[in-house]
Amino acid sequence: MPFNAAVFTVFLCILFGANAVAVKISFTGLGIFTSAGVRFSIAAVTIYLWARVTGKPLGVRRGQIIQLLLLALIFFSQLSLFYVGLRQTTASHGTLIANILPFGVMVLAHFFVPGEKIVLRRFLGLILGFVGVLLLFFDSASITARMVAGDLLILLAVVVWSFNAVYTKRIIGNYHPLQITLYPMMISSLLFFTCGILFDEIMVIKIDLTIIKSMAYQIFVTASFGMVAWNTMIRRYGATPLHSFVYIMPVSGVVLGVLMLNEPLTYNLIASLLLIASGLIIVNRGKKMDTSKKGGNKE
Repeated sequence: MPFNAAVFTVFLCILFGANAVAVKISFTGLGIFTSAGVRFSIAAVTIYLWARVTGKPLGVRRGQIIQLLLLALIFFSQLSLFYVGLRQTTASHGTLIANILPFGVMVLAHFFVPGEKIVLRRFLGLILGFVGVLLLFFDSASITARMVAGDLLILLAVVVWSFNAVYTKRIIGNYHPLQITLYPMMISSLLFFTCGILFDEIMVIKIDLTIIKSMAYQIFVTASFGMVAWNTMIRRYGATPLHSFVYIMPVSGVVLGVLMLNEPLTYNLIASLLLIASGLIIVNRGKKMDTSKKGGNKE
């Protein structure tokens, strides 16, 4: 990967890592489900307009509708769990737990995706990652019962997210990346707004410049620009080189959570960050080595 592309990938990972901080800020002005509905409905419209302007294919066959509906339900479930969990815990915890997603995908892919076996190097990275998460649950310096509940919900969200990623990997060959992103996002937006009406105590608490900026960040920076930029980089350089930088996401989320939200920086949090980041580095270096042994980039 060229130096400029590597710098841009680092920039994208920092942006994605900061998303949990923006979500936490938006909760001060919008209900949980309302916030998700606003984010993904506007992001879907943005992606749709971009697709039409650039001439990307959006039509789907009748047989694909059921798959897209299933993806929408999974997407809605994982994001609902993540948002409700994040409401109860810190952005730092949320970011760290969410970033064990590659480990969950690796375990499921071992059983459901041909050729995706867990070798010793990946297993070591997997152990480091999950030990890092366990440390969060035993952080006596800052943990509360409410935070434990939130952490467990986010952990469950990661499990659902992992199933989503593996299922998407199995069917994505029949879709353009925009199709498999746009339609589940559109359908789930309706579900988020419905839940906002039913379950948010107050859908709109207040609207000020801080809330607008946090929502703009989630909508245009991560859900729209971030998705398009990441997919473009994957098409150009392959997934393996990009995944070598994902350890930056938890670092970004923890640092910004501490600096912007005044979240406590405890020894357990630092140790968890180091273990999860180390596990991600080991796992993704392992992918690179396994790919090279097979004679090329399989992505």
